[in-house]
Amino acid sequence: MLKNEKLLIGKNGDKELAILPQMANRHGIITGASGSGKTTTVKVIAESFSSIGVPVFYVDVKGDLASICKEGVPNENVEKRVKDLNLEGFKYEAFPVTFFDVFKKMGHPIRTTVESFGPRLLSILLELSDAQEGILAIIFQIAKDENMPLIDLGDLKSLLVYANDNKDKYITKYGNITTQSIGAIQRNLLMLEQEGGINFFGKPELSLYDLFGYDYSGKGFINVLDAQELFKKPTLYASFLVWLLNNLYNNLPEVGDLPKPKLALFLDEAHLIFSEMSPSVTKQIVQVVKLIRSKGVGVYFISQSPSDIPDEILSQLGNKVQHVLRSYTPADEKAIKAAANSFRTNPKFKTEDVIKELATGEALISFLDEKGEPSIVERGFILPPQSFMGTISDAERDIQIKQSRIYGKYETEVNEESATEKVDAETEKARVEKEEKLKAEEEAKAEALRKKEEEKAAKEAEKKAAAEAKEQARLEKEAQKQKEKEEKEKEKKRKQQTKVVRQIGNKVMNKATTKVVNTLWKGIFK
Repeated sequence: MLKNEKLLIGKNGDKELAILPQMANRHGIITGASGSGKTTTVKVIAESFSSIGVPVFYVDVKGDLASICKEGVPNENVEKRVKDLNLEGFKYEAFPVTFFDVFKKMGHPIRTTVESFGPRLLSILLELSDAQEGILAIIFQIAKDENMPLIDLGDLKSLLVYANDNKDKYITKYGNITTQSIGAIQRNLLMLEQEGGINFFGKPELSLYDLFGYDYSGKGFINVLDAQELFKKPTLYASFLVWLLNNLYNNLPEVGDLPKPKLALFLDEAHLIFSEMSPSVTKQIVQVVKLIRSKGVGVYFISQSPSDIPDEILSQLGNKVQHVLRSYTPADEKAIKAAANSFRTNPKFKTEDVIKELATGEALISFLDEKGEPSIVERGFILPPQSFMGTISDAERDIQIKQSRIYGKYETEVNEESATEKVDAETEKARVEKEEKLKAEEEAKAEALRKKEEEKAAKEAEKKAAAEAKEQARLEKEAQKQKEKEEKEKEKKRKQQTKVVRQIGNKVMNKATTKVVNTLWKGIFK
């Protein structure tokens, strides 16, 4: 509730306990046992920020803050609190709300791209070794140099496989890429993917400027991230928180101390953040929280006990609201004592005792004064919320989502050409080139074999022709010999016949001659 340019949060009699807007970026903490009234306190602080035009981002683990979009209704408890605290000008009203949900069920989707997330944060998130982080950095550089956008986890997994398959190509320019490191990164990515990382990484990615803004009356938008499912996925929850804090820090300009914050960030169930996350992620969050106030962002942690928050962060939290803590064990007593010691002492009471006896809706409160120093702790009652106390129906939530100023901007996922498609194209190109090379080699081998066969056939033909020629010559020679032999035989036979004829002729001649001679002789001597 805004009063006298201050954020009135609680009262103790006539003493008003208020956050100074100019000190609101010094961070804060709201702690207390379950059922002590933390949710009411958070709603009152968030409403107050909205009233002065400061946008709020609230990570809602239990779904308690959704009803802030709905105007409150009078009830006996609220009316009694208004009367007891003498809240003049108190009125019921609704506040402008934008719902978000990484799983796209309870609000607008929240996405970012793998390349926007960056290799450093991803290495922290995946708890990679130095060697593995170096490999991941190489992969991101390859993606940049070869224009292969890393949009979702599928793109990163595809490029990891591609780089491993082509490591000989990259070793000279980027260094050695080992199969073991690629395998380790792939395993950790699989775990993130199984937790729902497929929902967080993609396009269109959230523009941080959509978290800022005001409605027609000047109230800052209260952005509620429904994290009822998200916080059950420690790695994905860590992914989101690390990304959000780093994105705010890296993209918002340095502004120093302002009259009021540019954004108030509330992280519910903070003990889940630091108990479930790895030391490297916790270290990253601690570092950013220390520095982000210079960007005009105030971070408020909500948890059960201050001991849930790392000391390095706890020392940065100037605005404190402590609800009742219950003591059952020595460990509880130790936590209560530590919580009491974190406050500036009030001589009117013993802080350690009061923490254990606070009523529901009552708290120990200490906010920073004009000098930036913690005020003396006061015991007071928290104001009632001006918005609705309770839950809203799915239909009411759906109306809020569809009437949102950004409805339709993030609802449909965009599947642009990215590393996966380019890797597939390069792989297909390499496959075709390999096939063509193999085909060319096979054709060359076939051509060489054909020539060899032709040469062999030619030699065989030549050899055969030579053999045939030789055989022909032999046959001709044989024929010639046979002819000569036959001619000799004929000649011999002819000679023999001639001889016989001559002999016969001679005989005949002799006979004839003898006969003639005899005849002649007979004629003479007749």
